[in-house]
Amino acid sequence: MGRQWLHAKRAIVNKKKGQTVGKLVKEIAVAAKLGGPDAVANARLHAALEKARKASVAREVIERAVKKGAGIGDEKMVMEHIVFEGYAPHKVPVIVEVYTDNHQRTAPQLRLLFKNGILGHAGSNKFLFDHVGLVEAHHPDAASDLEAAAIEAGANDFEAISHETNDDIPEGAAGARFVTERTAVHLVSTWLTQHGWTVVTSELGYVAKSFPELDETARGDVGDFLQDLEDHDDVQRVWAAVK
Repeated sequence: MGRQWLHAKRAIVNKKKGQTVGKLVKEIAVAAKLGGPDAVANARLHAALEKARKASVAREVIERAVKKGAGIGDEKMVMEHIVFEGYAPHKVPVIVEVYTDNHQRTAPQLRLLFKNGILGHAGSNKFLFDHVGLVEAHHPDAASDLEAAAIEAGANDFEAISHETNDDIPEGAAGARFVTERTAVHLVSTWLTQHGWTVVTSELGYVAKSFPELDETARGDVGDFLQDLEDHDDVQRVWAAVK
């Protein structure tokens, strides 16, 4: 019985690892498609490559994803970007970004995942979010002045993040999430990189304008719902009005 449990646990871990690698590879391909194959000039691609290397994704897999996304070589990426809008339990607004090669497969699966919430139509709740640039980065000096870095980099706002809330931030480092204009993501990422910061995320995203009050039970319901969404292979990003 114990060995069966051990095998089941390993299977779950391997499945999670496979999902993580698959999403990283897809992110690399999408970043290369949107911004080109040059990681120096493409902040989103640079951040995706760093995450993939940290996750020990094989070099040939990374290179193939870059070429496929950029349309270099025989493999061409056929990927549709779909944004789903709706509400998690307890009326928490949610935006889900999906990259799929089969809309007819993915759409019904997302509708099923929203069974405990509400799946809205296009434009039903985007007005509850600001569409912005987001750059997450860390600096080895824990005493770094985050506000000064935000101002000098050209960000509009920032919030401190740590290893406790984000695995990409090393323990003891200064971590921050910089909010930028959508057109300034690359400039902010470049300034941070040139001044000793390691950029781990550089992308366009959604920040909620307000956050519903949730008790512990409601927070658990919402957390389970969001986790189910994030576990779907085609879901690339989930944005929710949850602190």
